[in-house]
This record gives sequence, structure tokens and C-alpha cells, in this order.
Amino acid sequence: MPDAPGPTVLLYATDGYLHEFASEVVGVDESSHAVALTATAFFPTGGGQPHDTGTLHLPTAPAAVTSVAKDRDGVVWHTLAEDAPLPEVGIRVDGVLDWERRYLLMRTHTALHVLNGVIWLDHGARVTGAHMTPGEGRLDFELPAMSQEFGRAVEVRVNEQVERDLPVRVVYLARAEADHDPSLIRLKANLIPRSIDPLRVIDIVGLDRQADGGTHVASSGEIGPVRVTKVQSKGKANKRVRISLDNGQGSLG
Repeated sequence: MPDAPGPTVLLYATDGYLHEFASEVVGVDESSHAVALTATAFFPTGGGQPHDTGTLHLPTAPAAVTSVAKDRDGVVWHTLAEDAPLPEVGIRVDGVLDWERRYLLMRTHTALHVLNGVIWLDHGARVTGAHMTPGEGRLDFELPAMSQEFGRAVEVRVNEQVERDLPVRVVYLARAEADHDPSLIRLKANLIPRSIDPLRVIDIVGLDRQADGGTHVASSGEIGPVRVTKVQSKGKANKRVRISLDNGQGSLG
């Protein structure tokens, strides 16, 4: 993609509830029909969380944002619908997120952190994989065994933490300080480059603290009821737990 001045300011990193914003076009890529902005509230795909969708209101017409990605230089590119006109560099735009989708993803992501916190506290297991869609998600853990009874017990434990309505905070820790707490990085394979300093940490107060770049709700109570819909073995010492929120799916029962 073409060069753009400096990395994009990530508005979602400090305010996940911001869903309308003003910015300026600093880069246009005709080949992918995408634009870069000085700042954005659109989350780019990463860390198991899918990108946001929404609209960029251009001077000529509104343009649907169909995909969002961040390149190696930290520039966030917003892919526009094929029928949308590409703006010129320097144009001011107003961005509006699909808030229903974003908020459901925030609830889902925080639910996965609650699940991770419960498994870490009860079993000391690290995460080997993660994925989410709005309202559904799964985590893979380094566990020797899995059962339906295990899944039902985990569901109870997760909902206990949801009902505690724990505050969820974003904090930044110097990498040297974070290195003294190995529980901050739960992935079996640590994929966070050493160059990232400080680390952005999601702190579910009294339950869980993890390095994370995604968007989250402000308290565990906003998640609502969580259902464990499936547990399964994905190989030796690799066990999967699937969850869903209020989207019509039943629990293990």
C-alpha cells in the first residue's frame, strides 16, 4: 500500500465507546479501494477480534466501510464499498461505526477474558488459540482433558464473575514492569513484539489482567448471561471451549 504519514491514532484504544468521530484522509490506495485517516475509531482485524464496519461520510456521499486492516507501519486502512467514490488526500470525513455490531463484539471479547481468567485461576492453563464473531467466541487451552461436566462448571464460574459486575479498565504498563508478571501474556506462544512498550493491559478488577489490543465493555455486568455451548478436544493438551451470549443458542444444559 502507498505510504501515509505516521501511524494512525487509534481512538478505540482509549475509548471503546466512541462510535462517531471526525478525521482527515492522509492516504488513498486505489488498488484496494481503501483510505487511511489521521485517526480512527474503527477497529482493524487482529488478536482474534474481527474488524468494525460502518460508514465514512465523505463530502460527496456516504461510503460503507466493509473491511479494516492495520499494516506493518501502524497505518489503518479502511476499505470502502466498490461503488463508493474515493476521496482526495486532505479531505475531512466523519466516521460512524455500526454500533450494534461493535458493542456485541465488546461484550463477546470481555466474556472471553472472563473465561480466560476463570480457567487461569482454576487450572493455570495458557491459551493456545482464540477467535470471535459478534455474540460468539472460543478459546483453546493447554489442558490435558475436557468433559461436558467441565463445561457446565465453567459456565457457572463465568456467570458468577459476570454477575459481580467487575470494573474493566484499560491501563498501560512499561514492558520492564510487565515482564515481572508472566500472567499478563497468556498465549502459549508470546506473539507480542518486544518493541511494543508500554503494553496495553485490560484489567478486569479482581479477576484478570491481560495484555490486549481489543475493545471491551466497562464492566463485566454489561456482558449479560454467558453460555458454554461446546467443549471439545483439538489434540493432545489442546482443548476448546465455545461460548455464546444472547443470540439464541442454548448451553450444554
